[in-house]
Amino acid sequence: MRIKKGDTVLVITGKEKGKKGKVLQFFPERKRVLVQGVNFVKKHARQTRQDQPGGILQKESTMHVSNVMFFCAKCGKAVRLGSKFLADGSKVRICKTCNEAV
Repeated sequence: MRIKKGDTVLVITGKEKGKKGKVLQFFPERKRVLVQGVNFVKKHARQTRQDQPGGILQKESTMHVSNVMFFCAKCGKAVRLGSKFLADGSKVRICKTCNEAV
C-alpha cells in the first residue's frame, strides 16, 4: 500500500466520486482508509450521560483503498505512485506523472 496517513487523495469511484480529502487513518489489515469529509454515514446514538446528547449523528466511514488515488499537488490530478532510492540510500515515493518526490 502506497497511500499513507496525511496524504491527500481523490475518490475515483462510488457516490463520492470526485471529492478530495486528507487521509485521517489507514487500516492496512482491512485495506481501508478514513478520508476527511468523505463517505458520511448516519449513526443513531442513545444519550448515555446527562451532558452527552443523543440523536442521529453524522460521521465519516471507511472506504476501500481501491476507491481512492493519491492526489499530486504539483500535477493537480490523481496519479499513481512509485518508489525509488536516492543517492544517500533513502527510499522515497514519487509521482509517476511528473517524477517528483512526494
